[in-house]
Amino acid sequence: MPQFRFSEAARLLGVSDDTVRRWVDAGHLAAGVDGAGRKVVSGAELARFARAQATAVPDPTGVGSSARNRFTGLVTEVRADAVMAQVEMQCGPHRVVSLMSAEAVRELGLRPGSLAVAVVKATTVIVETP
Repeated sequence: MPQFRFSEAARLLGVSDDTVRRWVDAGHLAAGVDGAGRKVVSGAELARFARAQATAVPDPTGVGSSARNRFTGLVTEVRADAVMAQVEMQCGPHRVVSLMSAEAVRELGLRPGSLAVAVVKATTVIVETP
């Protein structure tokens, strides 16, 4: 089973090393010691903790959908020509890029600073490991 040093766990959770230490000291995150005597968190424990800590930004649309991958965020950039547009969003720590018609951008009023929801419904998701 993979183990992560506190600095690696912090990077994966998007927090500081000190925050990971505080979570361990408070008993929120279980840690052990590796063969070299360094404090580590098991991959399974880190995954459990990450899932428990994840908070979804409320979807402002109120629309029901079969798509499970909905990312609420802010539009950060819109590049459009007469026909097509590229819309970039920042959804938490994730950058989401969508290609759509320039007409759709106009109809939705998308511009930097707009609140929007990126909905992803894909038949293929590629998972890679280091």
